[in-house]
Amino acid sequence: MSSPARRTAQAIDALRHGWPIALDGAFTLLPAETGLGAAKARTMLISAARAVTLKLANQREAAVPEAPVLIRGADPFDLAAARALADPALDLTWPMKGPFRAEPLVHEHAARAAMELARLAGILPAFLVDPDPAGEAVALSADDLAAWKDTAHLSIAARARLPVEACDEAEIIAFRSADDLREHVALVIGRQSGDKAPLVRLHSECLTGDILGSLKCDCGPQLDAALRAMAAEAGQGGWGVLLYLRQEGRGIGLINKLRAYELQDQGFDTVDANNRLGLPTEARDFPVAARMLDLLGVRAIRLMTNNPAKVDALAAAGVTVAERVPHQLPPNPHNARYLDTKRDRTGHLL
Repeated sequence: MSSPARRTAQAIDALRHGWPIALDGAFTLLPAETGLGAAKARTMLISAARAVTLKLANQREAAVPEAPVLIRGADPFDLAAARALADPALDLTWPMKGPFRAEPLVHEHAARAAMELARLAGILPAFLVDPDPAGEAVALSADDLAAWKDTAHLSIAARARLPVEACDEAEIIAFRSADDLREHVALVIGRQSGDKAPLVRLHSECLTGDILGSLKCDCGPQLDAALRAMAAEAGQGGWGVLLYLRQEGRGIGLINKLRAYELQDQGFDTVDANNRLGLPTEARDFPVAARMLDLLGVRAIRLMTNNPAKVDALAAAGVTVAERVPHQLPPNPHNARYLDTKRDRTGHLL
């Protein structure tokens, strides 16, 4: 008998490969983006955010508010039609969509799990429902997802001394879970002390900003400034911890983040771009950061952030945030709107 976490890991792998999954015996789902074959289905499952883009929000009486939406068209959906509905990059190529009708959503719990599984797989959240032919599906329960996400599975896998440009007294610690292929790391700057709350930065992975020097966000400069601030703390007898979380694009993944960039180039802000893709504005898993701190023996921290939601999320996970340390950097011509959106739409204190 496979474990719940193993079934979830297999389901995520299946979605990336374009294979179907069977959730709770409620329905079999074939991912619209990666699905293979000549399957067709009478209905599709899409996210609530994508339903708004497709002008289905006015059919909420037939759906559960804020839940995924089950839609039916005049003709069965094949994978080409499903992809046109799922991917906003195809909106201009396929401008005439519908008419569609929102069907009653009987299996809301399973439908919500399907949306999260798609996000974890890094694909667009849209599915053919009970496709014909279905193919061999990976079976799991919606409740299996909670077991897969359980931070108790996370453990320290390796650690080593790592002199860095900001401070030559540093140690890197890698964390791994048996079921999740993402390997998070912590960089401890200075000498760890139980007497002083460290300066801590939760930094979500940003390939474009951290490595390539993108000017569309402030991630790279924030990372560099955090390391310099921690080095200054170490020089005064304190210490710091950078938690580098493998949660690209605020949890939506690299490919979907680049899709959001394309939409931003068309005039959408970061919030609307994510939602137009059918994805949440914020999908990061902050409890994993709390688990990393716990494994390091850190109970109280001084948190470098402009985001009160991070403070609240860590506090809810049992971490004492003794102080919120502002971490604001000047804008550039390319990220000014991005920062304004953070302030005006996601509650950042800028």
